[in-house]
Amino acid sequence: MNSGFRDRLNIKIAEVEAVVREYSPKPMTEETLLCEAMNYSLLAGGKRLRPLLMLETYRFLGGSKEELVRPFAAALEMIHTYSLIHDDLPAMDNDDLRRGKPTNHKVYGEAVAILAGDGLLNLAAETVSKDFVHCETIDEYKRVGMAISALFSYSGADGMIGGQILDMLSEEGKKEKNEDFFLAMYDLKTGGLIKAAFVIGAILAGESGEEIASMERTGTSLGLVFQLQDDLLDIKGDEAKLGKPLHSDERNNKLTYLKLLGEAKALEIMEANYKSIYKNLENICHKNCSYDGFILEFLEYLKSRES
Repeated sequence: MNSGFRDRLNIKIAEVEAVVREYSPKPMTEETLLCEAMNYSLLAGGKRLRPLLMLETYRFLGGSKEELVRPFAAALEMIHTYSLIHDDLPAMDNDDLRRGKPTNHKVYGEAVAILAGDGLLNLAAETVSKDFVHCETIDEYKRVGMAISALFSYSGADGMIGGQILDMLSEEGKKEKNEDFFLAMYDLKTGGLIKAAFVIGAILAGESGEEIASMERTGTSLGLVFQLQDDLLDIKGDEAKLGKPLHSDERNNKLTYLKLLGEAKALEIMEANYKSIYKNLENICHKNCSYDGFILEFLEYLKSRES
């Protein structure tokens, strides 16, 4: 990765961080414990992948009124964070570390962690519902309404949460872990919020029809690649960079898509999906000739991510 791209990436991440902080929980009463627990996880850093992809998709497709997309970028990170808080709980993955820090329930206890997750989900809804104040035309009102629907569809029972229940049922032996299962689970659990980033960016930029479908396919492909990369990093990553212990799947005797495929086949699938991603984006890149191309560089960077 050249230093020029690294500098641009750092600027973009700092920009996303500012957006997340702008909409982060603010204490409304003297009781600050819940707000503190929510911010403990929300402001803990991380890749900020999903809001960054949403903002860059919006720009890539010619969006120019960024006050429409910024609340959605923050809300998407709130939803992602709440899902991590709940995933780490003893009833779910029972993890002690997240992003190099003790998980939320290790610091605040299980009850507060559950409420912190609930609080972030509700705050996400509040944040995007207030976005109508920025609308000036009927078309903008429609776009914001469509984007709200997409956000909670991709994160709900037909998206991320649906993928999580599939994962849980498979661990209980109630679902057969074959290739179709993994493709469905990864598409929902990991791909749900990534698809939300691409699709909402496209909706708010004024796209419709085939362009939105193309961005959804892009999210599906990236979600699959991203999860396979996570599985690979769990085996051969750098624990310090990951911020959590390696070999968690092995310790839990968990069958993953990577184990089912084997590393060589997984790498082939990842490469094929990256080609599909680039093709989807290049087919519509003429939409905004002034765009700086960052999203394509960022996707190339993700191919060799280490955390």
